[in-house]
Amino acid sequence: MNKIALIAATGLLLSGASAFAAGKSCDELKTEIAAKLDAKNVTGYTLDIVETDKVGEQKVVGSCEGGTKKIVYAKK
Repeated sequence: MNKIALIAATGLLLSGASAFAAGKSCDELKTEIAAKLDAKNVTGYTLDIVETDKVGEQKVVGSCEGGTKKIVYAKK
């Protein structure tokens, strides 16, 4: 596979993964993100589900329900 084809294939895979994650329920995605953080021994954080237009300066760690909501991360 040549370099251009490999780059194109990688881009398609990544865009498909993003579209899939955007369609997940927020609770399901929040649980998955929390599990990954817990597996890395991250403590003292909160994950909140907010409307996209309410994100402001918060750290977005996920998008759900077709992109209408975001999951934001904050240290306690």
